[in-house]
Amino acid sequence: MNKKLSEMSAGQSGLVTRVTAEGRIKRRLFDMGVTPGAEVYLRKRAPLGDPIEVNIRGYELTLRNSEAETVIMEVL
Repeated sequence: MNKKLSEMSAGQSGLVTRVTAEGRIKRRLFDMGVTPGAEVYLRKRAPLGDPIEVNIRGYELTLRNSEAETVIMEVL
């Protein structure tokens, strides 16, 4: 089942299938390790829902919802 990273709930895991962002945002996500095939675990959301904290490639990463909206995941 595919869904956007921004739609996942805390505690869910998935594999990145693609990144739909363009330009600087796509480059920034790729530089941080958000690439197809990477496993992502959504640790928690901020009280108002933005930003989110994920574990990816062995480290913790905080993403804005606008960035997470462009990451398509296969939920595990």
